[in-house]
Amino acid sequence: MFRIPHRFRQFWWAITARIQEEDRELVEQLLSLPAQKLFWRMPVGDQRHSLAVLRTLIAWGETHPALLKAALLHDVGKAATPLTPWERALIVLWKALGSRIGRPGCSRWPILRRWMERAHRYQAHPEIGAAWAVEAGCDSLTVALIRRHQDPLGPPGPEEDLETRLLRRLQQADRMN
Repeated sequence: MFRIPHRFRQFWWAITARIQEEDRELVEQLLSLPAQKLFWRMPVGDQRHSLAVLRTLIAWGETHPALLKAALLHDVGKAATPLTPWERALIVLWKALGSRIGRPGCSRWPILRRWMERAHRYQAHPEIGAAWAVEAGCDSLTVALIRRHQDPLGPPGPEEDLETRLLRRLQQADRMN
């Protein structure tokens, strides 16, 4: 769903984001050194967002280590294709309006074709982030949550497995932040 006030707030947070000492301590407490290096590769706006997702989960009483790590690292793959807040806003608008990046005819202009390639890579961030998390030695559940954090989920079933339950919580917190 496209919610203008929520998207405006996200945009504002991205351009004004700052990381405090207590944020650094939280990252150091939850992530191994290689995973911390992944976290610090992200733009500050993504770091701020990930910390907000983490804090939401903690406020909800979530304590599973894989979920908390995935909260911090779920968008790390975006660092493979750094986009400005304006470019991100354009992607969000484009998707919200039902357009598809890479429509036939758009590739005629080299500058647009290059931007579309970057946008496609940016949208592949869950898979990229999961691969980086494997390289950083993250556990398989954390990696799965990162990889699947944008997968659509149906209504909760009566007996969801642990991964699906944690994924649902991660998605809820991500949508809120």
